[in-house]
Amino acid sequence: MTTISVPLNAKLEKAINHLIESGYGSNKIEVIHRAVISASEEEAIGIVLRAKKEISLGRGIKGGLKELVKKFK
Repeated sequence: MTTISVPLNAKLEKAINHLIESGYGSNKIEVIHRAVISASEEEAIGIVLRAKKEISLGRGIKGGLKELVKKFK
């Protein structure tokens, strides 16, 4: 496991403490872990939604997986 030291301004530290008080996490580490996981999940959802939009606009790639692999080799 890696340890990262991140300087926080007073506003961010207050926000983290508020999240602890409201039950989002039991300590600063848990709050930050949950926040990073949440950000990663939001990014993945955004990628899927953008791909879905591209497909609906007719810009998607069509074909079976084997055919698509051949196109990108």
